Amino acid sequence: MNICVIGTGYVGLVTGTVFAELGNDVICVDNDSSKIESLDRQVMPIYEPGLGELVERNHNEGRLRFSTDAKSAVEFAEIIFICVGTPSSDGGETDLSAVGAVAETIATHMNGYKIIVNKSTVPVGTGDMVKNIIRINCNADHQFDVVSNPEFLREGQAVHDALKPDRIIIGADEKRVAFKLLELYSSLQAPMIITDVYSAEIIKYASNSFLALKISFINAISNICELVGADVGDVANGVGRDPRIGAQFLSAGLGFGGSCFPKDVKSLLHTSGKLGYEFGLLKEVLEINDGRVDRFVALIRRRFPELRGKSFAVLGLSFKPNTDDMRDARSVEIIKALHGEGAVIRAFDPVAMNAAKKLLPPVAFCQNAYEACNGADAMLLITEWREFKLLNLEKIRRTMKSPVIFDGRNMYDPERKRRLGFEYFGLGRKSPNNRPEKGA
Repeated sequence: MNICVIGTGYVGLVTGTVFAELGNDVICVDNDSSKIESLDRQVMPIYEPGLGELVERNHNEGRLRFSTDAKSAVEFAEIIFICVGTPSSDGGETDLSAVGAVAETIATHMNGYKIIVNKSTVPVGTGDMVKNIIRINCNADHQFDVVSNPEFLREGQAVHDALKPDRIIIGADEKRVAFKLLELYSSLQAPMIITDVYSAEIIKYASNSFLALKISFINAISNICELVGADVGDVANGVGRDPRIGAQFLSAGLGFGGSCFPKDVKSLLHTSGKLGYEFGLLKEVLEINDGRVDRFVALIRRRFPELRGKSFAVLGLSFKPNTDDMRDARSVEIIKALHGEGAVIRAFDPVAMNAAKKLLPPVAFCQNAYEACNGADAMLLITEWREFKLLNLEKIRRTMKSPVIFDGRNMYDPERKRRLGFEYFGLGRKSPNNRPEKGA
C-alpha cells in the first residue's frame, strides 16, 4: 500500500519505518527541514534500539522516504497517518492544534478518496474534529473516512512492540474501512479489535491511566511498608503472583514520568471533568506520583542534614532505561532540589547526557559510573539501566568518600549491599536506616 505518515517524532518515525519493513511504500513528512535532512542521511533524531538499522535498510531499498512536501505525500497515499504531538497543559487539556493543522493540510491537498488515521494520542471526539476540518477545507467533493488507531509503543522497546503488538485497535464507523486497516496489519498476525471511533480513542487513555494507577498504588503501599518496617519488594511479589493482578508495573520507586503516563492521566482527568464526571481516583494517582521525588529527597536529607558541599553521584538521567527521553524525568527534579541546597552533582547516563545538558543546572557529566562515584558522599540510582546492576560495587565503595546508596528504583538487594559495606536506602525497603517518622 502507499502510506503517508505525517510527523516524524517518536511515534511517526517508528510507525512509518515498520510499515516500510512490512513491504509498503511509505513517505514520512515533517515541516522540520533539518530533521528531514538528517533522516535522509540516516541520522536518528531519537535513541531507540534497533530503529536505526530498520531505517537504513528500508531507506536504502527505496520503501521509506522522507520529505517536507505534504502535497505530494497526500496525493501519493491511500492511507494517511496523523502522528504529531499532542502535549497537555498543566490543567490537563490536550493541545490539538498540530492535529488540526495536519487535517487542514490533508484537506487542501486531497486528490481522491483517503483513509485518515489518528495515530496520535487524542481525547475522545478528536475524530469528529478532524472530519469537520476536512469537510470545511476540502476544495472538492472528495470522499474520506477518519479512523482511530492508537499506538501502544513503549520507549526502549518500540520496534519490538510495533512488529509484535499484543493487540491492534481499529476504531472505524464503517466495516469496509476497518477491513482496509486489517489488511495493512494482517502480516503481523496480532489480535485485532474493531470498535467505534469513540471507544478506540478512550482505550489508549484508559490503558495508560490504569498502568499509572498500579504504579501509584504500589508506591502508596511502599509508604506503609516504610512506616512498619516491611519490604515492598516482598509485598509486590506476593500481590503480583495473583493472575488477576499480575506483576508488571508493581515496582515501587520514584514513580512514572516520560511523555505518556503523566500527560494521558491528566488528559483523561480533564476530559472526564468536561463531561461532568469527577474522576477523583486519577487525582490521587497524580498526587501520589508527584510526592515521590519529595520523599526521596527527604530520605537523603535525613542522612545528610547539611547538603551544602556534599557530592552526589547520580546514575541515570532519562525517565526510563533504553531511551534518551528526558521528558518528565525524575532526575531533573532531584538534581535541581539538591543543587538548590548547595550539593555538588556528578552525573552519568549511557545515552541521555546530551539531552540532559539542556535541562539541568551546572552538573559534572562523567564518562562512566565509576568516575561519577569517585569521591562521592553517596550514590543515587535514578534510572534502572541494566549496566548499573552489573557494576563492580566493591570497586566503587573503595573510591567513595562514604559508602552510601540511595536506590530510587529499588534495583539492588539491600542485604547484599550492606554485606558489601554500603549503607543502603531504598523506597519501601526493609532497612534500619529507612524508616521515616510516622506521618512523614
